[in-house]
Amino acid sequence: MGVTNWLVLLLTHPLEFRTLLQFYIYHEQKRDIKSQQEHPTSGWDRESMRRCWHFLDLTSRSFAAVIKELEGDLARTIALFYLVLRGLDTIEDDMTIPDHIKQPILRSFHVHTVTPGWSFNDCGPNEKDRQLLVEYATVVDEVNLLLPEYKAVIVDICHKMEIGMADYAHKAFATGSIYVDTIAEYDLYCHYVAGLVGEGLSRLFSASGKEAPYIAHQLELSNSMGIFLQKTNIIRDYREDTDEQRFFWPKEIWGKDIYGFKEMKDMYANDADTVQRATFVQSEMVLNAMSHATDALDYLRLLRNQSVFNFCAIPATMAIATLELCFMNKAMFQRNIKIRKADAANLIMRSTNPREVGLIFKDYARKIHAKADPSDPNFLRISVACGKIETWCEVNYPTFVRFAPSGGSEVQFDPLDVRTKVVQQDQAFDAELTKRKYAAEIKKRGGLTNGNGKPYSNPSEVSMNEMLLYVGAGFVCLLALAMAGVYGVVKYTQD
Repeated sequence: MGVTNWLVLLLTHPLEFRTLLQFYIYHEQKRDIKSQQEHPTSGWDRESMRRCWHFLDLTSRSFAAVIKELEGDLARTIALFYLVLRGLDTIEDDMTIPDHIKQPILRSFHVHTVTPGWSFNDCGPNEKDRQLLVEYATVVDEVNLLLPEYKAVIVDICHKMEIGMADYAHKAFATGSIYVDTIAEYDLYCHYVAGLVGEGLSRLFSASGKEAPYIAHQLELSNSMGIFLQKTNIIRDYREDTDEQRFFWPKEIWGKDIYGFKEMKDMYANDADTVQRATFVQSEMVLNAMSHATDALDYLRLLRNQSVFNFCAIPATMAIATLELCFMNKAMFQRNIKIRKADAANLIMRSTNPREVGLIFKDYARKIHAKADPSDPNFLRISVACGKIETWCEVNYPTFVRFAPSGGSEVQFDPLDVRTKVVQQDQAFDAELTKRKYAAEIKKRGGLTNGNGKPYSNPSEVSMNEMLLYVGAGFVCLLALAMAGVYGVVKYTQD
């Protein structure tokens, strides 16, 4: 941002100015891939890998930032994984490539990805990532330098994804239909283009040793995480996609009689009636995306490495914030909209642990619910979806449980919350049950008495008496050793 933009922001949005200033001053870069000590893992000392990092910046600045902060060789591996899938997606999206040319390229892309010297020069001139495919041989060289376990995951996921993309592209060509018809078809498409990415990332996290081996097998949660991000992007990019003749919203949603649209472009109209019906369609699309929110939160709770957690959590919080921005926002049908830089900076700084991410989701769920229109046919379902996020947070991080202000591990309970009484009663019951079980066990053994000839009444009393017994026995042993030493010295003197 230039000086002028900073001044304008200070005068118009002072709180956002403060947030951005805090971000630029206090947010510490976790890793510099250009530094000498990082060359062995980042590959910055190789011209081919420097070119790959350049393409990563060109194709996605937001993902590039979080990828570069991953630890060790995981950053370079996922950067190449992203570029491979970006190249595949570029060919699928290019409407200028005839189907008879596109099909064999798509279905063999996993082979091309490891074939030295392969590149593709026939993308349309307006395709924004065309240059990546023109110089794809550079990506191939770097993929072939990866560890075998990394390379195997990338090739496998690319193979699975290319089959789905090729099937959808061929269907559009053969049937002449440019729409995704059903919600099931929409879910399957999102699985191919994003859910498989989630699966691949989980497998790479485990292969790197940064995460536990079982993360690689969390296929349902990995799929939901990827689909959640993809559906958010599809909703936000409505105008750009429809202008480019790419229609990803399922006709089963926007084509309902209650909405009254025959074509997706009909939602462009700016009259009051069309705007209201279009926002109701938008509401159902947001509702569909929110169905994956709690799965995404469950996935994040499984992660243990901080850099991996940040890599997954930041896009997730950006996604829920984007859904809130799109919800009931008629501007989305006229132009591309994005969350403000200050909001993005705040989310990056906050997305550091599962509890904080859960609170972020809860905050935005409440904002979505506050914007919901009671006349919307989806109003009740939106309320339920928001309630599920609220419930997830309360179950996993109950608000009446507090940690000691000093930062210790002692747990405190809110005395004003009725749930505190329930917990206290449960604790008292457990203590009494333990006491009775102990007494029954002593009785079964024939009894155990203390110095007064009475049975011990609780475990803590036994522990104290046993401790005194051990201390006394130790003292006697030490005294005996001392006496033996004195006796030895006397006897030696007499001799």
